[in-house]
Amino acid sequence: MTFQQLTYVVEVSKCGSINKAAHKLFLSQSGISTAVRELEQELGIQFFTRSNRGVEFTPEGREFLGYAVSLLEQKQRIQELYKEDRSATAPAHFNVSSQRYPFTDDAFIETLRHTEDGPYHFTIKDTSMEDVISDVYERRADVGVIFLSKMTEKIIRHLLDSRELVFHELASIPPCVFIRRDHPLAHLEQITESDLDGYPYVCFEQAQGVAVDFAEEFQLFSIRKPSQCIIINNYFTAISVLAHTDAFSTGTGLLVKRLSATDVITIPLAGEPPIRLGWIFPRDTKPTPRVEEFVGYLDQSIQNAIAYTDNLRENHWKSI
Repeated sequence: MTFQQLTYVVEVSKCGSINKAAHKLFLSQSGISTAVRELEQELGIQFFTRSNRGVEFTPEGREFLGYAVSLLEQKQRIQELYKEDRSATAPAHFNVSSQRYPFTDDAFIETLRHTEDGPYHFTIKDTSMEDVISDVYERRADVGVIFLSKMTEKIIRHLLDSRELVFHELASIPPCVFIRRDHPLAHLEQITESDLDGYPYVCFEQAQGVAVDFAEEFQLFSIRKPSQCIIINNYFTAISVLAHTDAFSTGTGLLVKRLSATDVITIPLAGEPPIRLGWIFPRDTKPTPRVEEFVGYLDQSIQNAIAYTDNLRENHWKSI
C-alpha cells in the first residue's frame, strides 16, 4: 500500500468517477484503475462498484476512505512541518503527564518561568495513572507523576518493570479525606472508614475495564462502594463539588497556596499506611537537563504543598 494509491482512492471518491479523477490528476484512467485494483487485491476488499453513472463506494470502501483521508492529512502535516526554514532555531520540547495534582502544575509553571527566551513547545497533561504510564512508555511524555500505595504497589511496579520504567519516590505521606470546611466530619482529627458511611463519594472517571489499582483515589477496599457516587474528570470540578456538598474523596490530601480560596480541607485517614509520590522515567535512560530541572521543582512543590496543607489543617483545628 502506498500514499499514491491512497490518493487515487480519495480522489475517485471526490470526483465520483475514475475518469474525472484521472483528468484532475493528469493521469490515464487505466493507470488509476490498475493501482486501485492492486490495492483491493492486497487488502482483500472492494472499494467501489462501477456503473455508467460513475462509482459507488461499498461499506468497506467508505470505512477505508476514512482511514485513507486521515493518513494523507498526517502526511501533509509532516511535510509542512519539515518544509519550514531549518536554519531557524528548533523549538525546545518538553512534555509532562501526571495524575491530577496541583503541585505538578506548580512545578510545570516554575519550569516555564525559568525557560530561556526562544521557541518552545511544552505540554502538561492531567490524566489517569494508566495513561501516565502509557504516555511515558510510548515516549509521548518526557516524565510522569503518579502515586503508589501499599494496596496497589505490587501490580503497578510489575507493570512498570514490564515496560522498563522506574518509579523515583519524592515523598511518603498519609492518605487523606477531602471534605468541605463545615462538613459534619470536619471536627475530627482523623477519619475512619466507618465515619464515611452514608456520604457521597467523588472519584475521577476511568476507562471501562481499567483495574481499580489505577484509580486516582486512595482505595478503601474494606468498605462497600458508596451507593451515591459522583464521577468527574477534572480536578477543579471535583474541588468545587466537594466545597459545596457533603461529598468526600480520598487521596494525597495535598493542597497548594494558589488554590487557598477553596473551602476544602483534608483530614488523615486513621490506620492507613502512607502513600508514596514520585516520578516515572524509562530505565537505563539518562534524564535530560530539562527533566532534572522539572523534578527539582516537583520535589520542592510537593514539600511546599505538605507544609501548606499541614498549616491549614492546624489552623482549622484551632478554629473549632
